[in-house]
Formats: sequence, C-alpha cells, structure tokens
Amino acid sequence: MKKPLEIPANGVILKGDLNVPEGPRGLIIFSHGSGSSRLSPRNRFVAGTLVANRFATLLFDLLTPEEDLDYEQRFDIELLTKRLIGVTRWIRRQPDYSKGDIGFFGASTGAASAIRAAASIGPEIIKAVVSRGGRPDMAMNALTKVESPTLLLVGGLDTEVIKLNQQAYEAMHCSKELTVIPGASHLFEEPGKLEQVTHHANKWFLKYLYESQQDINKEPESSTRPPT
Repeated sequence: MKKPLEIPANGVILKGDLNVPEGPRGLIIFSHGSGSSRLSPRNRFVAGTLVANRFATLLFDLLTPEEDLDYEQRFDIELLTKRLIGVTRWIRRQPDYSKGDIGFFGASTGAASAIRAAASIGPEIIKAVVSRGGRPDMAMNALTKVESPTLLLVGGLDTEVIKLNQQAYEAMHCSKELTVIPGASHLFEEPGKLEQVTHHANKWFLKYLYESQQDINKEPESSTRPPT
C-alpha cells in the first residue's frame, strides 16, 4: 500500500509518502539531509529495499516549500528535530501504528535530527537508528542520552565525516556500530555502494527493530520441555 500524506506538525502541514508492505515488521521514518526532500533518490532507493524486506517506510518533507527557500532553516537542527518528533507522534496516533515499533533512518544533517529525536522520544518507541553519511556531531549534546541502538554508516572516501562519526561513536553509550564502506564518497554514488548501505541498514533494523521484539513476544518455554 502506497499512500500520500499531509501531516500536521508544529503548526505546518508536511507532505509525506507512506509505503506499507503486507505483514510489516515495523515502520522506518526517514529524515533527509539539507537541500533534499522526501523525493531524495538515494533515500527512496533505501526505502524500496526496506519495503521489499517487509518494513513500512515513511518519507516526508522536514520543511515546507517556503521554508526550504531559507538556507539557514535547512541547517536548523532544533527545528528539524521538532518536526521529526511531531511527525512521529502523529503517526503513533494513527490506529494502525499506535502500538507499532519505529526506527529512524537519517541522512547527512538529517541524521542529527534523528539522533536528537531518538534521545527525546526514548527506546521504548524508537527501537533503532541508522545514519547514512551523517553529521552526528551536530547533535553532540544528545549523543550521551541516546539509548536506541545506533548504526553509523560512512563512506571510506569521506575522511572528514569519518572523523566526526568516530567522535560521536566514542561519545555514545548505547548499543552502537560504526561501519566504513570502502571506496564510497559522502553520497555513496559509486556503483554498488548504496546497495551496501541498504544491506547494513536492513540487518540493523532486523536485529533491533524486528527480531528483538519477536524475542520479547515469545511465550516462555514449559518447564517440562526438554532443553534444546
């Protein structure tokens, strides 16, 4: 099911695209980078792979078209975080997602808003975070507060961003992983590199968003059952 949305968040209406496969394993909300939108071809490629692996995805515009004309607002991480939190709360009020588990996928500056929003909302709802070529240094004051398992994906040619992600990784106390994809630049435009991003993201969401909940929901084994 593909559905266009108009989402009320903090006094504005944001356009979004919801894609729900049959029997979804959870919902991944995307937070795009500066100068981008819900139509980002790279994020949509990742989202398509996640949908194929039975994750629902929500891509939405963090800014209205008028706001996006203001260059400074593209880098207003506090504003972008409020928007992401607002959209997350809105989707949680919808009947189909009132109890569903959620993951965040943040790209570039969008990763900073995803990390800050995850720290604010908490691990009871935000089960996992993935950052693609992210700028977690722009969320430095929130890094120690993040409890959701977080995967940092960085291109091997993106040397400055590698350093920033290493600093963020060291500051975080949650379950975490820093993966450098050899031969990839900041946008992962090289052949096969974005496919590697989707591979790592899917594994992370399977482990922390889907499989961990399956373990929690399992019925306890009977004491009369032989050990396996």
